[in-house]
Amino acid sequence: MSTRRKFIKLSLLSSAGVLTGENIFAKTEPVYKTIKDHPVVISTWDFGYEANIAAWKILKHGGKALDAVEAGVKVPEADPTNQSVGLGGLPDRDGKVTLDACIMDENCNCGAVMCLEHIVHAISVARLVMEKTPHVIITGEGALQLALANGFKKENLLTPESERAWKKWLKESKYVPEINTENKYYHRADDPMPGGKDNHDTIGMLAMDANGDMSGACTTSGMAYKMRGRVGDSPVIGAGLYVDNEVGAATSSGVGEEVIRIVGSHLVVELMRQGLHPEEACKKAVERIIQRGPERAKTLQVGFLAMNKNGDFGAYALQKGFTYSVKSKHVEEIYHSKSFF
Repeated sequence: MSTRRKFIKLSLLSSAGVLTGENIFAKTEPVYKTIKDHPVVISTWDFGYEANIAAWKILKHGGKALDAVEAGVKVPEADPTNQSVGLGGLPDRDGKVTLDACIMDENCNCGAVMCLEHIVHAISVARLVMEKTPHVIITGEGALQLALANGFKKENLLTPESERAWKKWLKESKYVPEINTENKYYHRADDPMPGGKDNHDTIGMLAMDANGDMSGACTTSGMAYKMRGRVGDSPVIGAGLYVDNEVGAATSSGVGEEVIRIVGSHLVVELMRQGLHPEEACKKAVERIIQRGPERAKTLQVGFLAMNKNGDFGAYALQKGFTYSVKSKHVEEIYHSKSFF
């Protein structure tokens, strides 16, 4: 734990300054981050730290990036204390836990599931869609049927803790997505996480293996108490995740509707294709959201995370509080993203 605390403290030194609405496109002197040697894995949020460790076990032995990202995001999917991904995820307004996930490899092969119930590892079902069907997206009952036909176990994803939270919400049934929700994931007496608030609603992971090939995965239980059947950006290829093995990869987290409207992750990759550093590309995507409605943007959180083929990586968010984790042979860090507001 002491080593991990050191990583977090060091990462806080790179926390971003605040920009105001008056200098919306003002240029600041960038301090970009690069991993000179691969493999490398990066993921959204501080709970990506443990997910990266699982992915690294595959990457360090020469394993494929695709296998690594699947193994990595399965960690938070199986953690009942993480109420935004997989088992223990907060339910929709009807009390049903529904999961969304997608996966994409170096050859643009991709698969996704939406509104999947009763299966802990939605990411593995998404990979099943990619590898065992002629389709890219399978939803709801069809996704569950596919999973069960291929040996997945049907489980109750609604934990007692999440059920209690849902019943408490039912007293007012007020649906207002918050910018940042309290992060209790790492608030331990022996390992405090400075800052205290993060909008943990998704894990997106990007990896580059020893061969230089890239893959990505994204999985979530979606917004808490969402309308029945609502799907955000996380399982949408091009919105929540995009991989182009010639250029790089990007993923996102936050209010998915805003990401979908600008096809955010694909936009970030295309900006990197034009020569922008990943952080700058993420910033441009955030600015695109702000252009659509500056006042509305102040009430939302969206963050983008990206990595290019050179090992450059970076992130940018609307609001403070967006964190991301990085793991390579020589780097093991949690960073605070720069933000607009």
